[in-house]
Amino acid sequence: MWQPRIRTGAPSKFMGLVEAIEEDIETGLLGPGQRMPAQRSVASVLGIDLTTVTRAYTEARIRGVLSARPGRGGTWVAAGAESTTHRLLTHPVDLGMNIPPQPFRADIGGRLGRAVVDVLRGESAFLQYGPSEGTLADRHAGAAFLLPAGEPDADRIVVSAGAQAALMATLHLLACSGDRVAAGTVAYPGLADAARQVGARPVGLAVDDEGIDPDAFAAACRTAAPKLLYLVPTMDNPTTATMPIERRQAIIAIARRHGVMLVEDDPYRRLDPDAPAALAALAPDITVHIATLSKIATPALRIAYLVAPSLEQALDLGHILRATTLMASPLTAAVASRWIADGTLQRITAEIAEECAARQAIAARLLAGLDVAAHPCGPHLWLRLPAPWRADAFTASAARSGVAVVPAAHFAVDAAAPQAVRISLGAATDRRVLAAGLKFLAELAESPKRAGS
Repeated sequence: MWQPRIRTGAPSKFMGLVEAIEEDIETGLLGPGQRMPAQRSVASVLGIDLTTVTRAYTEARIRGVLSARPGRGGTWVAAGAESTTHRLLTHPVDLGMNIPPQPFRADIGGRLGRAVVDVLRGESAFLQYGPSEGTLADRHAGAAFLLPAGEPDADRIVVSAGAQAALMATLHLLACSGDRVAAGTVAYPGLADAARQVGARPVGLAVDDEGIDPDAFAAACRTAAPKLLYLVPTMDNPTTATMPIERRQAIIAIARRHGVMLVEDDPYRRLDPDAPAALAALAPDITVHIATLSKIATPALRIAYLVAPSLEQALDLGHILRATTLMASPLTAAVASRWIADGTLQRITAEIAEECAARQAIAARLLAGLDVAAHPCGPHLWLRLPAPWRADAFTASAARSGVAVVPAAHFAVDAAAPQAVRISLGAATDRRVLAAGLKFLAELAESPKRAGS
């Protein structure tokens, strides 16, 4: 039974009900030919006037998504309501850029603007150069933020201008020209970019549904002697795999046995309150931990916290950052510290996690029957394509219709990529646009004749 609702952010209650009906048709919660609840029932459930519901149903009929059937009474979802997919695809649908959704109710832009104003009313130090490793206040804020990933003291924390800057500094610290750095066979492409900058060579390791295969890691340690292992153990990018605690402990044991440092990129942990313990909590002496705010709040808040295993390494990372990015923006870092202290960041992250979960549910419905790996509250999913599709051809075909996805080759470390694509759920402006893009991808994947076009 459909649950009436008013779409958040709509200009009025009656338009909010219309938009909710359209959105739920797009996402499959309402199907063609389904009978709608009586108007009085909707008014009672929502606590609004009957006239508001009447206006909404009338507008929905004008738009062609609802219809009245002569002789049968009541209101029904129109038989052709699902065809709005093609109307929405007249504009590009970005399912490629992996950013967090920005739910209207979170008011992230408004909160960000108010935070900047509040910060600038205070000390003038935010308009000056600061320490490359971040101010003590910002590092203490980082320590509070990182508590779920261990109990780092502020002296081991470095504030950086995003995770890529932190990763670049880490590779400068741990690897030299000619060294090997290990990662999954498909991994965040920023790793390979950073490795090339220091002259290191990436080594791809086999992965399964739980992340990097410990046997493959152990074999690589014997044959390639990597200096470090890079991994995203929670909601891996792009495969979505989350390592269970047993797999994490196995990876740590192998790393200790062979003297390999672990580089834990942890952008998504706070979207899942039930995530297993971070590597930095299990093995702080051999783990460099990177936690960015860009993936749990907004890319505009380009701040990451880098936790070093020792004070000496933290100082070295600060020196490297001075040579590469000089420092994180004092203003942005101050906003991040304020949001951590007053709970704003936690509230925004919870709202984003809720939106991610809603979008994953839409994807699960619309991509049912396809080989999809996903996390219930993650910002992306991994679609393994049915034969005869190849990822490059699928990506190109989708792009010609205005839908952007990212092929597995973009993430390949040192071997042939699987026939898969990453689908990001956050960049679509709303759930209706997302559903339109996903419906198109489902139809495309299930059209083998188009694979050779």
